[in-house]
Amino acid sequence: MTDREVEVCLTDPYTNGETLARPVGFDSTLLHYYEMQSPDGAPLEIYCYTNEFSYTQGDQVEIRTSTSAATYSVEVERDGASPEIVYSATEISGQRHETPRDCSAVGCGWPVSHSIPIPEHWPSGFYRILVTASRDGATRRHEHFFVIRPEGAARRCKRLFVHSTATWTAYNSWGGSSHYGGITGPEAADSSPRLSIQRPFERGFLWLPIGAPRVPIRTMTPPGAAIIYPNFDFAFARGYGKFYAAAAYPIFQRPFLIWAEENGYDFDQITQHDLHFRPELLEGYDCVVLSGHDEYWSRPMREAIDRYVDGGGRVARFGGNFAWQIRLEDDGATQVCHWGDGDPVEGTADHHLLTGAWEDPRIGWSGAETFGLNAFRGIYHRIPGAAPRGSGGFTVYRPEHWAFANTDLYYGDVFGQDSQVAGYEVDGVAYSFREGLPFPTGEDGAPENLEILAMVPASTGADERPQPGNVYFVGHADFLATADILVGNTTPESIEKI
Repeated sequence: MTDREVEVCLTDPYTNGETLARPVGFDSTLLHYYEMQSPDGAPLEIYCYTNEFSYTQGDQVEIRTSTSAATYSVEVERDGASPEIVYSATEISGQRHETPRDCSAVGCGWPVSHSIPIPEHWPSGFYRILVTASRDGATRRHEHFFVIRPEGAARRCKRLFVHSTATWTAYNSWGGSSHYGGITGPEAADSSPRLSIQRPFERGFLWLPIGAPRVPIRTMTPPGAAIIYPNFDFAFARGYGKFYAAAAYPIFQRPFLIWAEENGYDFDQITQHDLHFRPELLEGYDCVVLSGHDEYWSRPMREAIDRYVDGGGRVARFGGNFAWQIRLEDDGATQVCHWGDGDPVEGTADHHLLTGAWEDPRIGWSGAETFGLNAFRGIYHRIPGAAPRGSGGFTVYRPEHWAFANTDLYYGDVFGQDSQVAGYEVDGVAYSFREGLPFPTGEDGAPENLEILAMVPASTGADERPQPGNVYFVGHADFLATADILVGNTTPESIEKI
């Protein structure tokens, strides 16, 4: 460990109460911490990953595991409203493998430790891998996943669901770094513009206990009270990934898929990586559905959606924060996002693949041209400093629209507030009001026939107020970044404009 790190012990009641020790680094504002295997292999631990996010029937899922136990077991569970164990194996020989310091960027490089054959009768869907190791009366578990994509007999539905694997990758700090913080750079204190999918996910990204906090603030904090981040508190105290609430499957995609299944809507399922490499999978589906936090997209992913819609397909997107163009390199093993600065492709023949905000003039392809909305006309609601006491629900403006049929909603009603459906990051559109109704202006590339049915206030940054105890994860710097993207400078007038 570097001199910036300390050992922090965390007692986790969800894994038999064993003590977890992991390196923790501190930054100048909020604690940066991350999960990784111990430096010496002394504690009981187990981690795993697969080289791919999706497979099809007849493939072999190759699990790469590192554990300090002599043996371990594997279970595969097809997730849904009624999860089902479809595979299990025990007494698999365990071995601990060294992990590169820069594994977040280059991958762990562990060998294959176990292979799972996918039989013909496993349908398309989300499959959770659970590896378990025991020693001296203690037990340690870890989760990974794969999606069976709909090829051949795996195809069974007319609707297709897309998992936001690029956003999961962006927020995963296993091994030290994500796109939001890390141990890269000359002082081992920077986020990484390059992230490998060939590493484990932090705890909480694939399974969470009931009641784990989301990002939107559930309690109405009184004026003058110190701001709080229940999700960060929970993550640090219980040993979960710091950004589980920002991007985790059990926070976003899983609740939607379970609700849909219970209400008679079935889906075949793919990943964003499939959109990139296998866009033909969209063919023949009546509707493509996205849900949750789908912040990061490659150009081929987005082009696949546009071609599908141009060909008559329908897209239902129940998500927010459509913001960044990324690249996939090394046959999809590496995700790249320079946030618009220092990208080596700038000014080259590959300039169109420049990573950064879709709204950045150097990229110049507004998100509104694909989904009608984009992140930089919206972003934050019900987080500290950014509409923190907003309703968390949408105010209705066009109740007569077919989408609200049989809901008994009226003009001015608010829906979704009980579950805080609006937050923490939402998309928006340039608009103006005429006679009590919102209309898009089209200045951001939104189509002329876009209809605004309901809205919620959002802010492109947070107002930092110097009250005792206040520490902001999102703050005034986000205003500066958005003004620079949309206006081209950060003058007070530009900040006021955005």
